[in-house]
Amino acid sequence: MNIDWEHFTPWASLSGGLMLGVASALFILLNGRILGISGILGGLMPPKVGDTVWRVAFLLGLFAAPWVFHALVPQGFASAPRIEAGVFSVVGAGLLVGIGTRYASGCTSGHGVCGLSRMSPRSMVATLSFMGAGFASVYVLRHLI
Repeated sequence: MNIDWEHFTPWASLSGGLMLGVASALFILLNGRILGISGILGGLMPPKVGDTVWRVAFLLGLFAAPWVFHALVPQGFASAPRIEAGVFSVVGAGLLVGIGTRYASGCTSGHGVCGLSRMSPRSMVATLSFMGAGFASVYVLRHLI
């Protein structure tokens, strides 16, 4: 096994994970809701009166975060991620993730971060399924095809 030391970022990954964990804990403590992106987005279809503003604000913040990061952090601090796949592979992967999210009644952030921290058996099964499917996909695409 070779580690790509140029793109190995344990401190950035740790700090991102800590921020996500703290945000998830605060969200459930302050709002009594799970910080799962599919649930937040799904709550807008159809929208409920009085429940729309925070959902839209959250999603706008999610999409605005990269631009805010680039505006506040010095140039060259972080490199853009590399995606070594074609457009059809990325679109296909997105569709498969969407199908998995629908079958699992939640996304990886909802089950993997919030569900596991609440020791939810359903989230354990969903997370193991997500991870297993990801491992199998990488193995097949990188080693068998």
